[in-house]
Amino acid sequence: MTGSATTAHAVTPYGRTAGSSRVRVFSWLDRVSTPVQVHSYLSHRNADPAYLVRHPGAVRAAELDLRRLAGNRPATLLLHREASPLSRGGLETALLTGAGWSVYDVDDALHTDTGNGPSWRRLAPKSAKALSAARHADRVVAGNEILADWASGHARDVVVIPSCVDPADYRPKQDYRVSDPPVLGWIGSPDNEALLATIGPALRELHRRTGARVRLVGTDRPSLGELEPIIDRTRWSPGSQRELLATMDVGLMPLHDDPYSRGKCGYKLLQYAAAGVSAVASPVGTNRSILADLGLPAATSQQEWIGVVLGLLEASTESRAALGQQIREVVTRGYSYAAWRQRWVEAVGLTGCPRADVPGSVA
Repeated sequence: MTGSATTAHAVTPYGRTAGSSRVRVFSWLDRVSTPVQVHSYLSHRNADPAYLVRHPGAVRAAELDLRRLAGNRPATLLLHREASPLSRGGLETALLTGAGWSVYDVDDALHTDTGNGPSWRRLAPKSAKALSAARHADRVVAGNEILADWASGHARDVVVIPSCVDPADYRPKQDYRVSDPPVLGWIGSPDNEALLATIGPALRELHRRTGARVRLVGTDRPSLGELEPIIDRTRWSPGSQRELLATMDVGLMPLHDDPYSRGKCGYKLLQYAAAGVSAVASPVGTNRSILADLGLPAATSQQEWIGVVLGLLEASTESRAALGQQIREVVTRGYSYAAWRQRWVEAVGLTGCPRADVPGSVA
């Protein structure tokens, strides 16, 4: 590895086990041959204050590392989301302005996060950091058009690159006969599991009518109260993600309709599609366009959730299989790392060729 001034660097607030950093940074770097030094703060799955307090030495080391990096003025810098959970924007600005070529990657509506909630969140709101990063980066890479529209009001150069999936990372569904009882599925981080409660009445009614259960791939810690009796939990891991989506009959992606949720990148929908699993989602933000691309239904009320899920469960095995094959093909053509690889390399400013040992890459 060469020195900071000539080495490409990537800065991310989380480690590989965090969905956003894995999807937007690590999985891309796995697919290029250019050496990139990654600075992932504590390499943890989140930046929860309780975790930071328990690891003061690691926090201090991470802060010093980022300040050294800013002072060394790297040739190429990719900043994903934020550099430090403790920063108010100054550190992000120093990193981006000090680099020879800097890119800010954003996959959530961080500009709407003004620090509402617990008092500790008001100490370093993400909105100020996102605004400063967009203004000072040479380029912003946005995960969808909604985020790009916001960034275009502050940044000189904005490129849209969706959060991508690799269909090879998911076992494709083979048997499209509905399970007995039917399996409704959800995958995601523990922080987002509460979204299932927003469609709790629909899920309980679907269970009453069909016996359907919810297969949740996230955490094995119960958190959903009255829904827990119909939930089967599995802790997330690369292996559980690869294998369990194909066992679902219908994937679920409910969202709140609020400014923050409208900036999300629809990743769960893409994961279900990569496994060939039909799904239902709230038509919020970019979910609306992804649902249209995939030919999948939306739901906005409890009755609609019940109706569209029942429609997918009651369809013939042949039509369910045809839909599963269709959405897997669509996501491969339009939302895969292979489809977007060259544009990502160019957008970030890396000159290396795609790695030949990664499935789907071109030597």
